[in-house]
Amino acid sequence: MSKKHPIVAVTGSSGAGTTTVKRAFEHIFHREEINPLVIEGDSYHRFDRAAMKEQMAKEDARGNKFFSHFGENANHFDKLAETFESYSKSGKCQRRYYLHSSEEAAEHNARLGTDLNPGQFTPWEDMKGKTDLLFYEGLHGLAKTENNNVAQHVDLGVGVVPIVNLEWIQKIFRDNAERGYDAEVIVDTILRRMPDYVNYITPQFSLTDVNFQRVSTVDTSNPFIARDIPTPDESFIVIRFRKPKEFGVDFPHLLNMINGSFMSRPNTIVVPGGKMGFAMELILEPKIQRMLEAKKG
Repeated sequence: MSKKHPIVAVTGSSGAGTTTVKRAFEHIFHREEINPLVIEGDSYHRFDRAAMKEQMAKEDARGNKFFSHFGENANHFDKLAETFESYSKSGKCQRRYYLHSSEEAAEHNARLGTDLNPGQFTPWEDMKGKTDLLFYEGLHGLAKTENNNVAQHVDLGVGVVPIVNLEWIQKIFRDNAERGYDAEVIVDTILRRMPDYVNYITPQFSLTDVNFQRVSTVDTSNPFIARDIPTPDESFIVIRFRKPKEFGVDFPHLLNMINGSFMSRPNTIVVPGGKMGFAMELILEPKIQRMLEAKKG
């Protein structure tokens, strides 16, 4: 951890909705005139798209049916911890990009003079320029294993954790609409990832400073036959603080500002699903402001 070079990590599994949190932070950064270094978790995968398929085939041949992007062996936890440690000490680090699309490949090829394709990584580069904080969004922002401890370097950890059936529904719809995968392939992916989900994803949410968990108010008992994703108005957001006093949360203020909110436990507030973005900004902006004030001191 570092007062001079703070690190904010938003973590959640594939389909969890970390993009909503990322958008809330973008609004905060814009209002507060903060210049962040944005790091995406995908850039710390160990294998590019083609190599991952080859590695999965090798693991299948060995009888390992559970090799996935969620696990330590498919990621550079060591490099992620190194990135965080370097930034926390100096405000500098190396970074690279994972190219999700043709548009991203064209952008970085033009910048670097390379001929890379979607599914590949750009080369590692030294970060240039001055930034106010590092902002990570991905799967493993607070990973902690016997070999690597990413979480120890994080100043503000934010978890995004829908109830698991809802998470699966969101993933099924996203992968079908955006990637063209059929239901059978998506279900196979969910099953393949389950051991790594239990061992590497969920333990992080005990280390986060605040978790935003979306809970639907409609039946999601069988996520594999759901016709659509429950809307925000068909949901509540359960917001749990690990250490409310240390976080500096003002529960009376939040209850007054967010219509329909209520306390379910001394460290937990529940808000209507449609207020998720608003609640995030109310909660996270004061915390970011205090972090930057400490940076100046």
